[in-house]
Amino acid sequence: MNQVIETILNHRSIRNYKDQALPEEHLALLVQCAQKAPSSNNGQPVTIIAVTDKTKKAQLAELCGNQPYIAEAGVFFVFCIDFYRGKLACEKTNNEFCITDEFTATVIGTFDAGLAMQNMIVAAESLGYGTVPIGGILNDPQAVISLLEIPAYVFPICGLVVGYPKDYSQVKPRLPLKAVFNRDKYDPNQKTYIDEYDEVMAEYMAERTNGESRRNWSETISRVYRSKGRRNIKQAMENQKFYNH
Repeated sequence: MNQVIETILNHRSIRNYKDQALPEEHLALLVQCAQKAPSSNNGQPVTIIAVTDKTKKAQLAELCGNQPYIAEAGVFFVFCIDFYRGKLACEKTNNEFCITDEFTATVIGTFDAGLAMQNMIVAAESLGYGTVPIGGILNDPQAVISLLEIPAYVFPICGLVVGYPKDYSQVKPRLPLKAVFNRDKYDPNQKTYIDEYDEVMAEYMAERTNGESRRNWSETISRVYRSKGRRNIKQAMENQKFYNH
């Protein structure tokens, strides 16, 4: 097993950070690593905004659901789907620009942003930093767009906290490998695997909370999936000229 694999397998989300800035060269290096991720058609429809201003970090912490570690950590990276450069390329070559008229742009951009973020997570953790992805960037995307002065054809899709950990959380157990590693066809025994995993997660939560909770995976994810989600995303995307038809 090499160091890259050890870094990946040792991943855990950190939610307690020192108030300490990252060296400027590391900010650039982390973005460079993210940039090296694969990209559909080499379109590179991703822009990463590094937020280090304390006032803006505090505002983003509130906008993302009052998550204080966004404000505490050295930097908050905002990953954006970015087809503005593609629009400029079409204008330069006298071609019609149509991709954001279809759902394709959202799928491609989200996928490429995810690949870029994962590259950054591995790079950051290999340097000894803690990380935690932030889906709450979508709680109020229009406010994020205004705060960061994001132009049309660009949309903030996810965030990543990076900083110096105050302490390290435990590595959270994942679903059994047999649940996600299927061979030649989809494995229909998912309920059995979920039952097994719920027991593992109940034990993990009991240890993590000193016996105060035995909430399992099914209970946790049901609380998320019973909601109809963030209904303001569609309008915010349309405001940015993403028409998901």
